[in-house]
Amino acid sequence: MQDYSRVPEARMASVRSDLDLVLATALAQSGLKPPPTDDPSFKDTGDGAILVLPAEDVALLVDPLLGHLHSALVRYDRERLAASPPMRLRVAVHVGPLSQPDHRGDAINDVCRLLNSTALRTALSAAREHDGFLAAAVSDPAFRRTVRAGRTPELPERQFLATTAHVRDKPHFAEPCHLYVPRLVPQLLAPYLSAVAPPAAWTVDPVAAPEPGSTQPSGRASTPVRDVHGPAPTFQFNGEMHDTTVAHDIEYLRIDRRGR
Repeated sequence: MQDYSRVPEARMASVRSDLDLVLATALAQSGLKPPPTDDPSFKDTGDGAILVLPAEDVALLVDPLLGHLHSALVRYDRERLAASPPMRLRVAVHVGPLSQPDHRGDAINDVCRLLNSTALRTALSAAREHDGFLAAAVSDPAFRRTVRAGRTPELPERQFLATTAHVRDKPHFAEPCHLYVPRLVPQLLAPYLSAVAPPAAWTVDPVAAPEPGSTQPSGRASTPVRDVHGPAPTFQFNGEMHDTTVAHDIEYLRIDRRGR
């Protein structure tokens, strides 16, 4: 949960209870049975939780869970008391072997790193700017077994943005993942990630001295960020499309002709 540490201590238990209810509702709607809270397959992280479920459920963790989770967050925001903070969540989905019965292994470490990655944190900030409440990162192995395998009918591949997850305090961690932000198309999400400095720039850049005879002042060297998505303009459409002047495959379209 974003900004949970800013919640006054006296309200933390109530907010965490609300989070548990949102999660339990979305899991039940998705046909998923969460592990008991006293089982090693459930870990309370204070501002969230780690759930270990059977590998056969991994597709349901993407679709329909992400959709139900976002809907539950929207309802919560509409019905919450003014004194209650908004609830915005980062979610990570991964698949991999774990030891029994303690459920330890690299898969747990990797899903936690996905959850704390700069890419996912940036995606949630983008969601917040567009009045959203959820950002999800699906690891590449999980993505291949679910979305790319055609097991997520409501979430086709074009709704995900492929990127690489990095964690600031884990310089050797760099894993491909796929970001999903409800109501925010990948073309609009991509510029937010492009603006984030690459890992090499997380250390202090050397001061760039001006060329001999140059009138330019000295300054810090910068690492250019390449725009892999090209210069084409991006439009986001909401609603059903009926206008025939718009070509190609567009799922949702809202045309505002006020004052035109």
